Amino acid sequence: MTATSYAVEEPVGVPPEEVTPDQIVTQETSSTAIEGPEMSAQEVAAERELNALPEVADEGDVGTQRCDNPYKKWYALSGRKKSYHIPSWWNGTSYKDGPGGTMTVEVTKSGKISLEVSGTISAEAGVLLAKAKTEFGAKVVGELGIGTGHKYTQRIRSGRYGHMRYGSWGEKYNWVKYETSANRCGKKKLGSGSVKMPTKEEGWRYWETRT
Repeated sequence: MTATSYAVEEPVGVPPEEVTPDQIVTQETSSTAIEGPEMSAQEVAAERELNALPEVADEGDVGTQRCDNPYKKWYALSGRKKSYHIPSWWNGTSYKDGPGGTMTVEVTKSGKISLEVSGTISAEAGVLLAKAKTEFGAKVVGELGIGTGHKYTQRIRSGRYGHMRYGSWGEKYNWVKYETSANRCGKKKLGSGSVKMPTKEEGWRYWETRT
C-alpha cells in the first residue's frame, strides 16, 4: 500500500502495556474533566506513619503487647507509571492500517474515560484518586470527556501494520489496602490491586506490528 488512505476501525486488539516515547504521537489538553476529591496534608501524614508499621498476619496480634496507634483502614500506592495510555474503548477511536503506506485517523464518536480499579477486593476509587493527587502531586482526574475530531496522519514503515488508539495519557499505580492490627502495633493487608487514572492530557498512541 503506497497511497494515503483512511484506516479501518479496529474494535479488538490490545497494545503492549509499556509505552515508548515514539508511540506518543499526539498530546493535547482537554477542558472537560471531573477533578475528584483531595486529601489534606494532615491525613497524608497520619497514613504515612501507619504505613511505616510492620506488616503482620492474624497471629501477629497474639500476646500482651499493646500500642497507642489509632485503628484505621487505609491505602498505600506504589509503582507509579506516568504517560500511561488509558484507551477510549468505544467504537470510533481505534484503527489499523497497512502494510506500509500512510494512515489517517479521526475520533468519530464522543465518550468518557473514567478511573479503572482492579484487585483482590473492591477498592474506593475516590480515595485512591485523592491519595494520588495529594501524596504524589499527580494531575489525575476522576473522569475525562473525549470529543469528536482529533484527526491525525501517520506514516507506516514498509511491511508493517500501523495501529492507532485514542485515549488519555494518564497514570497507573499499584495499591494495597491495610488496617491497623488488633493490638495497634502493626498493619494487616486486606487486599491489593492496580488502578489506572486519567489526566486532562489526551491523544493518539501509535504502534506497529508485523501482522
